[in-house]
Formats: sequence, structure tokens, C-alpha cells
Amino acid sequence: MEFRLDDEQLELQDTVRRFCAAQFSPEQIRRREGRPIDRSEWRALAGLGVFGLLVPEADGGAGLGVVEAAIVFEQLGAHLVTGPVVWSALAARHVAGAASGDRIVGGVEQEEPPLLVEHAADVDALLVLRADGVHVVTDLPPFEALAPFDPLTPVGRCDRLPRGERVGDASDAARARLVGTVLGAAMLLGVSDAALERSRRYALDREQFGVPIGSFQAVQHLLADMYVRTALARSATYAAAAVLDDASIGDAPRATAAAKLLAGEAARANARAAIQVHGGVGFTWEMLPNHLLKRSWVLEHAFGDADAHALALGSSLVDAAA
Repeated sequence: MEFRLDDEQLELQDTVRRFCAAQFSPEQIRRREGRPIDRSEWRALAGLGVFGLLVPEADGGAGLGVVEAAIVFEQLGAHLVTGPVVWSALAARHVAGAASGDRIVGGVEQEEPPLLVEHAADVDALLVLRADGVHVVTDLPPFEALAPFDPLTPVGRCDRLPRGERVGDASDAARARLVGTVLGAAMLLGVSDAALERSRRYALDREQFGVPIGSFQAVQHLLADMYVRTALARSATYAAAAVLDDASIGDAPRATAAAKLLAGEAARANARAAIQVHGGVGFTWEMLPNHLLKRSWVLEHAFGDADAHALALGSSLVDAAA
């Protein structure tokens, strides 16, 4: 399997990176904390084509594959972009105005109460993945605001949702879960890479005893481990995206479970390592590693946590051996 990105994919990656660096820089994080989603920024994301990536060209979308989507969502994760970006991308085929950014769409994977909905106060509709298919709920109930893990990801709670309109069958719901898992892994990969890059820069700039702390072997070991975790997560995530684009090259459920598992572990471990590299100021509210760790906790529980994917991966390997 060829893992190198072609020229068009590299250009797409660079375009999204530059856009996110301008619109969602670390210096702007405090401005976004505890505030509603900026609709103008959301439409700017849509104008870049983020939400219409997987929509066929015949329906007005970009008609690209999951690999290209993973490349884009890796950058969204690295820059801690605010909002239910994965759910809006999944909903773009089903909800009018989602691809254009005129409507913000959240989502729910299961309906065991209590239901926790990210950005509940901001969403215009919910995409609900049920066993019998994909449903869109526009008649939203009132949500109780909860204290979130991540100050950039507010959470609302409710006990039940209306049935909504069925817009896809069980196979559509299964496909949406797989794609959502890979896009979530891509965002975790972005968190992992951002933690590595921020730590690398700090280790080169911060001096102790007259030399950069990056010259200390202990710090070098931390950075080397962060690099290895990121490289493994990137390989698994891109491979899973490629399998979703072409099912003949692998087992999609197994590949997506491995991607989410490795990317989640990389994001959490690298964010903690970044705090350690930054020393006494690493855990303070103003520093980026603090936000990267909290975002990794949130993304970890989207589309299955590490335990769920480890069990799924183990069961898949046992079945294959049998």
C-alpha cells in the first residue's frame, strides 16, 4: 500500500494548515473558551470545503475520499478547531445547509440515557446513528449544560430524543460509524502531532544551565517517544482511511479500530509528555499542552473509547485465527 501523499493531497494539507493557523491560532484559544461557535468562522470552514469533502460532486460536494478527509481533519485536530466538525461532515449528505455551514449539526451514537451532546446549545440539528439506520432530529429538546472536560467543547445533557426523520438504513449507519471513527482518529493524530511540534520548539528555545533543554538526553528520549507514537498513529489512520476508500485492500472494522486505538494512545501520551517537557508551566491554563490533553480526553470517547476498540480488535483477530 502506498502511504506517501501525492502533490494534490499535500497542497490540500498545506491549504487547511494555513487556514487553521490564521483562524484558530493558540493565541486565540482564550477568546474561544466558553463562547458559542462563531458562525462566520464555521461558514469559512465550509467555504474551504471541509464539510462537503465526502459529498459526491453530483450533489454539490467535493467528491473526495476518506484519505483526503483524514488529511483535513488531522489539521483541524492539531489546531483545536471548535465545533462538531466530524458530525457536520457526516451529516452533509443528509441535512440541507450542513455542507455550506448554514446549519451546525451535532450527533449521537447511542441512545442509552443520559444522552450527552457536544455543543448542544449551538447545534441546529442532530444526526442520530441507530441500529435501524441514520436519523435526523431537528425538534431538539432542552439540554442541561454540564461542566465539560474541555473548555472548548461544552456539553449538554438530555434523557431522550424525538425519533426524527430516517434518512439512511442500517448499512448507512454502520458506514457513518466507521468514517466517524477514522475522522476522530485523524483529529487525535493532529493533537499528537501538535504536542510533538510544540514540545520540539520549546525544547530548542528554552535554555537551562546555558544550553537548550533539547540537548538533555532525558528530553531527547521524551521527544523520540512522541515522534514514534505519532508516526505509528499516522500510519494506522491513513491505512484505515485507505481501506474505507477501497474495501478490497483490508478489513475496515479492524483497520478503524486499530487507528482509533493507536491515535488515542498517541494523543493522550504526547499531551502528557508535552506538559512534562514544558516543566512547571506546562500544566497551567494558559499553555497549549493543557488544552491538547483535555481535547484528547474528549476525542477519546467519540465513536468508541480505547477499551471498546481494543476488545473489537482482539475479537477480530481471534475470529480470523479461528
